[in-house]
Amino acid sequence: MSLTTILHSQEGLPVYSDYLTDNYYLLHPAMAGAANCMQVRLTARKNWLGQEDAPGLQTLSINGRLGRASGIGANVFVDKNGYSSQSGAYLTYAHHLLFSRNEIDLNMLSFGLSVGGVQYRIDQTDFIIDGDALVMGGTQSTTEFNIDVGFSYHLYNFYTHVTAKNILKNKGVNTDLQITNNLRKYLISIGYVFNNPSRNWWIEPSVLLQYQEETQQSFIDLNTKIHAKLKNNNTIYGGLSYRKGLDGVQYLDGNEVISQKLNYLSPFVGLNFKRFVFAYTYTHQVNSEVFDAGGFHQLTLGIDLACKKKKYQCNCPAIN
Repeated sequence: MSLTTILHSQEGLPVYSDYLTDNYYLLHPAMAGAANCMQVRLTARKNWLGQEDAPGLQTLSINGRLGRASGIGANVFVDKNGYSSQSGAYLTYAHHLLFSRNEIDLNMLSFGLSVGGVQYRIDQTDFIIDGDALVMGGTQSTTEFNIDVGFSYHLYNFYTHVTAKNILKNKGVNTDLQITNNLRKYLISIGYVFNNPSRNWWIEPSVLLQYQEETQQSFIDLNTKIHAKLKNNNTIYGGLSYRKGLDGVQYLDGNEVISQKLNYLSPFVGLNFKRFVFAYTYTHQVNSEVFDAGGFHQLTLGIDLACKKKKYQCNCPAIN
């Protein structure tokens, strides 16, 4: 038996489904300052509850508008998986070009650049040193820099984001030349918000495509998100994300070689109450062979600060 999953070790900030809980800036630097509020988001993710040293991720992000056409942001994260861990911080600058003749119609192209550093650590204190060149004992760590770039385009209820992550090569704490130092990844998001005639609720289908350059692996997220308007301009939303690996991974079952593709289901719910954001995401791997039958749990907490009056005549929750 073998586990089919996305390998997140030493790749910078992992790509999960938390972007769907009002947090697109976490993936796409061009979204820094795109919204009409300064956004602060805190996420905590825990995999395989009950398993000792199970993977866990915490992120803190903040972004907002600077002047008329600029945006700035910062992402901080800690990602731990057993004996290995990584922590990083990125600073972002984005520039927003408004093509419409007024500030009522949304027609905006944005460019973003994130620059940061990641500290890679591996704790080999409990390892047995027995002539293995990869086992040196103690705690090893190194810090390396990387860059993300991307652009976003919004036209009324339509949006798309294109981002290249981890442009620079990072070898981390690896000493085995067979382990890649090319962590480059490409992301494409496309979505549209469909209005309901009553305007009390709307539906937002979207797609996220991922491609990892070195391993030549591709993944697709198929998402549906439904927003409902509550009293006093509060909103509630829920949805479902399905992630599928487009490339199979082979494993040996006895004498038989079996190919399996990644399959994730992630239902999520959220509430925007006044200036506060609360969201929960549950991810379940639906492959036949998995490490653990338990799911992955993630909480998102946030607050919107220094909000300006909504100016665009569109159903565009990530902007208005």
